[in-house]
Amino acid sequence: MRRFPVSVAWRAWLVLGLLIPACTELVCADTQRPNIVFIYTDDQAPTAIGISGNADLRTPHMDRLFRAGARLVNAFVTTPVCSPSRASLMTGCYASELGISDWIHPRREPSVGLDPARVTWPELLAQSGYATGLVGKWHLGTEDRFHPTRNGFEYFMGFRTGGNRPKDPVLEIDGQDKKFSGFTADILTDHALGYMREHRRGPFLLCLHYRAPHAAWLPVADVDWEPYKDLDPQIPNPDFPGLNVARIKKMTREYYASVASVDRNLGRLLRELDRLGLRDKTVVVFTSDHGYNLGHNGVWYKGNAQWQVTPLPDQRWPHIPPRQRPNLYDQSLRVPAAVRWPGVIRPGTVVDQTISNLDWYSTLLDMAGVQRPDSVEVRGRSFLPLLRGESLDWDNALYAEYSMKHGARTRMRAYRADGWKLMIDFANPGRIELYNLVADPAETTNLAAAQREDVRDVRRRFEQQIKRRMQQLGDRPPEVPR
Repeated sequence: MRRFPVSVAWRAWLVLGLLIPACTELVCADTQRPNIVFIYTDDQAPTAIGISGNADLRTPHMDRLFRAGARLVNAFVTTPVCSPSRASLMTGCYASELGISDWIHPRREPSVGLDPARVTWPELLAQSGYATGLVGKWHLGTEDRFHPTRNGFEYFMGFRTGGNRPKDPVLEIDGQDKKFSGFTADILTDHALGYMREHRRGPFLLCLHYRAPHAAWLPVADVDWEPYKDLDPQIPNPDFPGLNVARIKKMTREYYASVASVDRNLGRLLRELDRLGLRDKTVVVFTSDHGYNLGHNGVWYKGNAQWQVTPLPDQRWPHIPPRQRPNLYDQSLRVPAAVRWPGVIRPGTVVDQTISNLDWYSTLLDMAGVQRPDSVEVRGRSFLPLLRGESLDWDNALYAEYSMKHGARTRMRAYRADGWKLMIDFANPGRIELYNLVADPAETTNLAAAQREDVRDVRRRFEQQIKRRMQQLGDRPPEVPR
């Protein structure tokens, strides 16, 4: 496999040894550094895994992985759409700080991408001696200046755009586009296994970013389609007024088959770690870039969801067409997440604190014994003590944002804490949603206009929290309409 230089500074370190001395301050000398395999799916709902209680979906390898270490039952992202979420994962910063507010359109926005001046956690791992590879989806800029190899990865095989074909894809390898034959999930896994074999002496970081279960879901291998082709799936809101139940069930069948294709390949990867003797030396992380609505509240997709009802609701907001239903629902923000680290994380550990994708940056560095330079500011913090079963003073509040610009225009900001969530859309004055997550976890009843004093008090306090966070981020909040 060909390696690519990460940056000019890192090339200098490789050639001259100038960037980091032999006894680096970034690495704890007495720490045996594990390999890290970070598995990242695309559009996987928190309910799209068997261990979540979904009896229709067979995910034996995911379930086994989730039981073998720590399961994060309250894992969230801060923006429920591809590029902003991925940018936050890589940098530990909010997407609004990075200038990536929505998914990056490859033709309309060639100049948008992750600024290589931002220090990513793969870059710090590379500087500390890790081999770093990304196989699969990038979606953080298509121009060469945004290339993964300029953002911390030595090796890249995959695609820079947001979507790809589920079969016979065109993928970049050794810096050139090539047409491959076969199913995309299988091809990506083939190259991920090859990367692990080549770097088995470690330590290595492998990020395996699947494009499944992102649409299009079919075709998949026969073994992945067979359990679902005749399934009559249970759906979350079959009695939702006007819901196109037949369409929801058809899409759900195809979506589940796509999830199954990832599960089967996860099994291949876990078996290869065992075969190489790397199981006990490797941290395996499994999560997704955001959640997904499969008919929940009458919509499909993620934070940029669309109504699946007839007739469509009347257009109420000037910047939101009738079909669109932009949201910061928990179903869009919550993700499946688990970490396996034999000998460190006890099997069956359940972490119920609220974890966000901003927290992975510090946590992964912590696992590798790599110190973050004081000059690099991140918003998250390490939750490694929680994975170890240790007590830790932890803030369970979540701040979320989504400034949608494709299909609708929003400036949604949300604060989630203490069993409540408030969303304010500053681009559409008057569009405010308040949910009691304890009494109404599915977020079906908007209490923003409720006159009860206790509810009004929650709204006032949460408005203040949203304004405070926006000010901290330089995201100037206009006045909130009453």
